[in-house]
Amino acid sequence: MNRLVSSFPAIPSLACAGLLLLPHAADAYVGPGAGLSLVGALWALVVAIAAAVAFIVAWPIRRMRRRKREEKEAAELEREGAAPEAVDADKSRSRAAPAQEATEPRRP
Repeated sequence: MNRLVSSFPAIPSLACAGLLLLPHAADAYVGPGAGLSLVGALWALVVAIAAAVAFIVAWPIRRMRRRKREEKEAAELEREGAAPEAVDADKSRSRAAPAQEATEPRRP
């Protein structure tokens, strides 16, 4: 050990400096209001991150289910004898914006 200390004289000084930098016990009181606020904020953060992860994971699954449902509906329409053009028109009609009806202009 002496040989190690004599060949590296900075080791004891660095060890003492490191011990001085370690945190000591804090004599402080955290009331119930501050503690509950901290727990509530932490809970909100955890829930927000979990919701974001859930939506990211669920998005491809929802898309896959929607695609399967559309394929199933298209297959049913084809079985009933509808032309493929009618199937495509049906899909585009369901995605299009609803038609606006003509209304009379307001009279002052």
